[in-house]
Amino acid sequence: MKSSKQILSLLTRQPQFGSLVQHTCYQKFMALLPPRFQQAIAFIYIKNRTLFIALSHPGYKMELNYNKELFKALLATVRQYAPECQEQLADTVVFFNSRHHTHEEPAHQDTIPYYSELSGGNFEATLDDEALKEKFLQTKALIKKHQTQTKQSP
Repeated sequence: MKSSKQILSLLTRQPQFGSLVQHTCYQKFMALLPPRFQQAIAFIYIKNRTLFIALSHPGYKMELNYNKELFKALLATVRQYAPECQEQLADTVVFFNSRHHTHEEPAHQDTIPYYSELSGGNFEATLDDEALKEKFLQTKALIKKHQTQTKQSP
């Protein structure tokens, strides 16, 4: 009985699944990159011994052009340590701005706490330091204010 790893290995060696092997090689290449470069890349592909890297935003192009040698070195590393990626040969690296990928901004999150205040603000500020005592009184006032706002909201 063959294991699932052996079955998948046999399937990926067949010509109709060649794109899956390329995709796994691309994933391995992307995993070696620093997180800021991973965020900059929309997609990659190899054609005519050239690695094409589509960028998610035009602002990344100059920074990645300065680090072109890093990309070449990482491509050689992937070929060296992943035997299935041996045919992924690329001599040059080209960066271009992708017109098919839009950079999505993260959704705005409210920072209003949605919990009931556990403190009642019933504490005494018996301190000798006047600045610290003032901070305690400001905190007490904020707690009281927050309690009245939560009672008014449904």
